[in-house]
Amino acid sequence: MPNLPTIPEYITVHLGEPDSSAPNVTLPFIEYVSNVASSEIYPLWNESAIRANMYAQISFALNRIYTEFYRSRGYDFDITNSTVFDQSFVNGRNIFENIEQIAAEIFNSYIRRRGSVEPLFAAYCDGIEVQCNGLSQWGSTTLAEQGYTPYEILKYYYGDDIDIITGVSVDGADPSAPAVLLSIGSSGDDVRTLQLRLNRISDNYPSIPKIAAIDGIFAEDTQAAVLRFQEVFGLTPDGIVGSGTWYTILRIYNAVKRLNELDSEGIRLEDVTKQYPGALSLGSEGLGVSNLQYFLAYLAQFYSAIPSVSIDGNFGNQTREAVIAAQKVFGLTPDGVVGELTWNAIYNAYRGIVAEIPLKYIEGNVLPYPGILLRVGSDNDSVLLLQQYLNVIAAVYPEVNSVELTGYFGTQTDSAVKAVQTLSGLQANGLVGAITWSAITSLYSDIVNGSRINSGQFPGFEIGGA
Repeated sequence: MPNLPTIPEYITVHLGEPDSSAPNVTLPFIEYVSNVASSEIYPLWNESAIRANMYAQISFALNRIYTEFYRSRGYDFDITNSTVFDQSFVNGRNIFENIEQIAAEIFNSYIRRRGSVEPLFAAYCDGIEVQCNGLSQWGSTTLAEQGYTPYEILKYYYGDDIDIITGVSVDGADPSAPAVLLSIGSSGDDVRTLQLRLNRISDNYPSIPKIAAIDGIFAEDTQAAVLRFQEVFGLTPDGIVGSGTWYTILRIYNAVKRLNELDSEGIRLEDVTKQYPGALSLGSEGLGVSNLQYFLAYLAQFYSAIPSVSIDGNFGNQTREAVIAAQKVFGLTPDGVVGELTWNAIYNAYRGIVAEIPLKYIEGNVLPYPGILLRVGSDNDSVLLLQQYLNVIAAVYPEVNSVELTGYFGTQTDSAVKAVQTLSGLQANGLVGAITWSAITSLYSDIVNGSRINSGQFPGFEIGGA
């Protein structure tokens, strides 16, 4: 997660109960499906019953993988072969031919509850020795003999609000933990996923503060929620999300949403829709490129090997040459493509420099973008500095409202920022990143420096004589 479900190429099975010292075996997912079906049901059953059972078995396994049920608990496998916890898998067993053929047809399908995206935790039991709230394996044979289709059998046990999703793409099932630590200043889909999960967890653990905006920006409110979560669940309270904190959040999120239960609360489509672009390269355009150029132009003042660039939002050859130079400086593959590692190297180098600059208001002088995106809810010295700049602008431009100097980014500051963004031809979203900061400081600088009169300069009005 946070993507839509895919079918893994391989699945790793623990041959025993979770805490046992049994070995793991990794095999293609399609072979796993055939093995489980051959181990749990009879090949002579009515085909509708076989297919219904196999859809349930596939969905059960995919739920374990998609929610990282075992991985989030520190295990190195996806599922066990213990029927106390999971499904029956007999390593090395013979596979029934008709089951193998059906597996080849439907292994890339799963059941989901309408309105949710995750594979249904399709609980089932034999229906004779063991009773459960899910599908009855022997009961499904009776329904099949009565003419029920596989879908009708599944609706009989799981309800009318289910769908069978078919033709799902096959892809790797890489661990979901971010490749880099998440902290103040981080942004992207991983941060947005983190925010969604923490806000849901806080419904059950009210001491965890709500995050004001689920926008993929790791600001102070996200840090506060992470810190409190870490305190509640006995983790080091540093406000930084590494794999330990990430998987603990995932485990608790799965639990409060009951994603590994038949009555799951479900994950909505909008919760897994990506909001941010991928890598930047030659030909890319937009705000992401402008921000990159801002950072590169600033770094060029401190690294002679990095050429300066124009901030125009277009990733041309000039920007590509600067990116390649930065990649060489930071020991990365010089391919001119700004992926996650290159972006973080450039961004962290920029922040490392500006973090050493004292944040104080000096009339007429401006400071570079602090490296942390400012928005509603931000509360720090950079916001106070921003508010001071905005008030100078407000004295000249009536469409920009003045703000109280509080250091808190509230509705007044949001309104003033949006007004300046409109004046500068930027998207009026109230988010102060590198380009909006540059627009505000440029306007401020023009106002302050334009009002000063140097020695001998005509002041702009007649001086009367005696």
